[in-house]
Amino acid sequence: MTKQEKVAYVIKTLKDLYPTIPIPLDHKDPYTLLIAVLMSAQSTDVRVNQITPLLFERADNPHAMIRLTVDEIRDIIRPVGLSPMKAKGIHGLSHILIDKYDGEVPQSFEALESLPAVGHKTASVVMSQAFGVPAFPVDTHIHRLMYRWGFTNGKNVTQTEKDAKRLFPEESWNDLHLQMIWYGREYSPARGWDLSKDIITSTIGRKTVLNEYHKKRPA
Repeated sequence: MTKQEKVAYVIKTLKDLYPTIPIPLDHKDPYTLLIAVLMSAQSTDVRVNQITPLLFERADNPHAMIRLTVDEIRDIIRPVGLSPMKAKGIHGLSHILIDKYDGEVPQSFEALESLPAVGHKTASVVMSQAFGVPAFPVDTHIHRLMYRWGFTNGKNVTQTEKDAKRLFPEESWNDLHLQMIWYGREYSPARGWDLSKDIITSTIGRKTVLNEYHKKRPA
């Protein structure tokens, strides 16, 4: 297969597997999505979805959030990890949203990335899922799949994002990054990987990856 044929194969296979795409993080609006994504750094979506209802019960908008202290926020979100940094970020960005943006989440990458504790990936998720702006946030699953499929050299997530945006048509990005996350979790995980269930990698995978797999798990 040519590179373009591989790309088309990935898009079609993922569309067949995930015609309706579940959203990984529970939220009801751009603000609650922003907070949930910020909390998900170095944590699992499952854990975040367990904790966000407790936080949003107390504060589901910036005005309510700044009425909590940083310590109160930290105590609620402690189970997701990195809670001191995340609590400061949540409190600080909620203040900025009120002071600079009338309590609304701004709809630009630049404005989002200027907020405390909000990096490029978080901004990309919010732009994509809250506002429908084409973006390709790269998490560990996407980074792993792009390498296994021979679409990137795997050096860093910045390069992986560039390669994904170059290879895949822009109108597919918002669905595709979510479909890839689910596929990575279900069929091509980092641990306990069973290539016989991973139809995409077994069909188009990087030769060195496939050889390495078979070396470790002889038929």
